[in-house]
Amino acid sequence: MSDQIVLLRPDEQGTADGQSAKVRKRQWGAEKRSEPLSIVHPAPSRRKIVLGRIGVLTTILAWLGYVVTTVLKQLVDNPGAGFRFGAETFSYLVVVSFLTFSALMYLTARQGALTRFRAHRRVPRGELDRHFFDYSDGITVLIPSYAEEPEVVRGTMWSAVLQEFPDLSVVLLLDDPPFPEDPEVLGRLEATRALAGQITETLKEPAARVNDAYARYRRRRDQEPGLEAGPDASTEVERLIAEYQYAAEWLEAMAETESVEDHVDEFFVDLVLMGLARELRLVILALTSARAQQASPSPERIAELYARLTWIFNARVSTFERKRFASLSHEANKAMNLNAYLSLMGGTWHPEHTADGTVLRPGGMDDGDALSIPDTTYVLTLDADSMLLRDYCLRLVHLLESPGNEQVAVTQTPYSSFRGAPTRIERIAGATTDIQHIQHQGMTQYGATFWVGANAVIRKRALEDIVEISTVGGFEVRTYIQDRTVIEDTESSVDLGKHGWTLANYPERLSYSATPPDFGSLVVQRRRWANGGLLILPKLWEQIRKRRGQARPLLFREILLRVNYMASITWASFGLLFLLAYPYDSRLLSPLVFLAALPYFLAMGSDLRDCGHRFSDIFRIYGFNLVLLPVNLAGVLKSLQQALTGDKIPFVRTPKVKDRTAAPALYVLAPYLIVAFSLLTVWRNWELGNWGNAAFAAFNAVMAAGAIRAYIGLANSGVDMYLGVLNWLYVAPKKAKALPPAIIPKTPEQVDWESLLYHGDRRLNRDLRGKNDRRKRAGSV
Repeated sequence: MSDQIVLLRPDEQGTADGQSAKVRKRQWGAEKRSEPLSIVHPAPSRRKIVLGRIGVLTTILAWLGYVVTTVLKQLVDNPGAGFRFGAETFSYLVVVSFLTFSALMYLTARQGALTRFRAHRRVPRGELDRHFFDYSDGITVLIPSYAEEPEVVRGTMWSAVLQEFPDLSVVLLLDDPPFPEDPEVLGRLEATRALAGQITETLKEPAARVNDAYARYRRRRDQEPGLEAGPDASTEVERLIAEYQYAAEWLEAMAETESVEDHVDEFFVDLVLMGLARELRLVILALTSARAQQASPSPERIAELYARLTWIFNARVSTFERKRFASLSHEANKAMNLNAYLSLMGGTWHPEHTADGTVLRPGGMDDGDALSIPDTTYVLTLDADSMLLRDYCLRLVHLLESPGNEQVAVTQTPYSSFRGAPTRIERIAGATTDIQHIQHQGMTQYGATFWVGANAVIRKRALEDIVEISTVGGFEVRTYIQDRTVIEDTESSVDLGKHGWTLANYPERLSYSATPPDFGSLVVQRRRWANGGLLILPKLWEQIRKRRGQARPLLFREILLRVNYMASITWASFGLLFLLAYPYDSRLLSPLVFLAALPYFLAMGSDLRDCGHRFSDIFRIYGFNLVLLPVNLAGVLKSLQQALTGDKIPFVRTPKVKDRTAAPALYVLAPYLIVAFSLLTVWRNWELGNWGNAAFAAFNAVMAAGAIRAYIGLANSGVDMYLGVLNWLYVAPKKAKALPPAIIPKTPEQVDWESLLYHGDRRLNRDLRGKNDRRKRAGSV
C-alpha cells in the first residue's frame, strides 16, 4: 500500500480542475434539508426500545444457531473433508463472528442511547442563570488551526465568543509557519491573524453598553430598596427590555451583513447568530407579558438577566503562535499545538532573544513585555471547522459541577453534521457522523465514553494528572494530550481512565462539525481515524489490570464496547476483504448469517430516518464503506508498521478548503479493482453453481460501482489517476554534490558571536567523527 498522498489544495498546488470556485456546485442526490435536527433528542417510544432488545437477542441467537446448525454440522458430516475445508470453516466462522460482534455492539450502544434520550430532562434556563450568577471560575476555549481558510476559522471563533459564560477566553492557536515566503499563503495567514482583533473591536460597543446597563442597575438597586413593586418595578422591566432589544437587534444586524455562500454559512447565520437572537427575543416576550400583567421578576432575577447579557459580549479573544518560540515543541500535530499552550497556562513568561530565536523564560511579575497567560478551571478544545450552539459551555460545565460528577474529566456533545450538504459524498459521510453521535451517546450509558476530539470541555485538574514531563534541547516539554498516535483523543481517554477519571457525553445536539465534501479530503480523514486504535489497546489492558487491583473493575460491557471502538476497523476491513476475495465453500453459507446481520441494518435504517436521512441510505453507506476499504486497510497497516518499527506516523490534517482535493491514485484505482474482481467472482460462481456466493459478489459489484459514480466521480477518477501516474513517473533532478566549504578566516566583525556563545562549538561532533574516520583508514593501511 503506497504511503504517498498527493493533494491539490488552493494554498499549495491549485485546484484539481485548474479553477477555484467559492460556491460548490450542488449535485443531484445531495441533501435538500438545511435545517438541523432538534437540540433535544425526541424521547423514543417503548415500542422502539422493545424492538431494540429483540434485535439484540435475535443477533445472538442467530449466530449461535449458525454455529450449531452449519459449522458444527458440516464438521460432523464431513469428517474426511480435509485440511482445506477445515481451515475455510474456521476462518469463515472467525470473520462472521467478528462482524456479528460489531453489529451486536452497535445494537448495544444504540439501546444505551435510547435509554438516555428517554430519561433526559433539560435543565431549565433559570437554573443555569442562578448557578452561574456571581460565578468565579473561568473557561479557556482553545481553537487549534493550521492552513485553514479565514472564513472557516472566523465562524468557529464567533460561535465560541458568543457562548453565554461569565468568564470566557477564546484563543486561536495558529500553527502555520510564522514567516511563509509564498505571498498567497502569507495573505491568508495575515487575514487569520487579524480575526482576533476584528472580533474584539466588533464586541466593544455592545459590551460597553450592557456592562454599563448592568452597573447602573446594581447602583439603583443599592440606592433604592423598593424596586420590587410599584412604578419603579415597571420602569426596571422596561429598561431591561430595551437592553435585550438592543442585543437582539445587534445580532440580527450582524446576521444581515453575513455572506452566505454554502450550507455552513447558512448554519452560522441561522443557528449561531439568529438562534441566540431568538433566545433573547423569547426573554423580551416574557418581560413584555409580565409588564402587561402588571407583574415583574424579582430584583435578583432581573440582575441575573442583566448578567446574562454581559456573558454574551465580554469574551476575551487572542491569538497564539507556538512556532514563534524556539522553547516550545514544533511537532507537526494538533496534540502538541494544544500542549504548548496548556503548558504555559497559569504562568508569566518573559521572551528572550537567542541565536535560535525567541525562547520563553518563566518569570515573576508582568513588566509589560512579559506574556501572562491566566489559568482557568476548565478548557474547551474546539476544532477550527466546528461550531457550538449558544449554551454549550453553560450546560456542559453545569453537568461537571452537578453532584455525582466530581470525577468526570471530559464532557462533550458528539458533533453532528451540517445539513444541506451540496455533494453526495458529504451527505453520506454526514449520515455516518449522525449515526456515530447516537453510538457515542449510548456508550456513556455503559461508562465506555471516548473523547471524540472536535469539541470537549475538560477539567484542567484532570489534565495535570496525566501530564508527562520531558526535556528536549534543554527546555521542559509538558505533554498533556499524547501525540504517539494520530487519534490523540482516543488515547487520552484511556490515560484519564487509568488515573480514575471518567468521561461523559451530554445527551443533546450542541455542536456541529464539517464533513469532508469530496473523496480526496475524506481519504485523509478516514485513514487517520483507522490509524492508531491497535496501538492503544495495550493501554486499555493496563487500565483493566489497574482497576482490578483497586477493587474497581471495569464492567464487561464497557470492555467489549471499548475494544470494538478501537479495533473494529481492523477486523471489519480484513473480514470484508476475505469475504470479497476468497471463494469460500458454499456449504458454509446459511440464511442465519443474514438473519444475524438483519437487526443491525434495520436499526441503522431506523436511526438514519430519525436523523432526517433516508432508510435506503443503509445501502449507500455499504457502498461508501466498500470504496473506503483500501483507505481503512492503509490506516491499519500504518498502525502495524508503527508497532513494529516504533516510528511515529505523521499527522495529516484533513483539508478544509472549498475546492476539490485530489485523491491518491491508488485509493481511486482500488474501488475499480473491487468491482472488477466482484464481477469475476460472479462469473466463476455462476459457472460452478454457487448461487449464494454469486449473489453476494453481484451485490458488492453493484454497490461499489454505484459508490464510485456517486462519491468519487468518473471524471474525477480519471484526473486523479492521471496525476498519480505523473507523480510516479516524475523524477526530481539530482542536486549537484556540494563541495566542502572553503575555510575562510573571519574577522571579529564577521563572527556570529550570539550563536557561538549560545551553542558553543557546533563542529565538535563533526570533528570527532572525522578523527574516527582517519583512525579507521590508518588501521586498514
